Amino acid sequence: MKLVIGIVRPERANEVLEALYRANIRGYSMSRVQGHGGETDRVETYRGTTVKMALSEKLRFEIAVSEPFVQTTIDALCEGGRTGEVGDGKIFVLDLESAVRIRTGEKDTGAVTPVAP
Repeated sequence: MKLVIGIVRPERANEVLEALYRANIRGYSMSRVQGHGGETDRVETYRGTTVKMALSEKLRFEIAVSEPFVQTTIDALCEGGRTGEVGDGKIFVLDLESAVRIRTGEKDTGAVTPVAP
């Protein structure tokens, strides 16, 4: 099992959700985060004062999947999140030691969706 973490632009949310749906990925968490990566610093005017904006709004998707779905999940995140511009985001893949479905008590691969392609 793997935990796939995707950080994408918030304006690409619908495209990412559609790509995940088409890839048959149904279980995920999504949260709003702030971060700074390779984007150039941007300057905005706030109440008449020029302010250097260091952090950008992003969306973080966390998706626990079985081994056969790791590449499918990565491909869906890339397809939905890519604009070709700096700041499209990153994907991280981590080993997932254990998972438990609270409702049924299923463990590990039985607790993540989907299990097989």
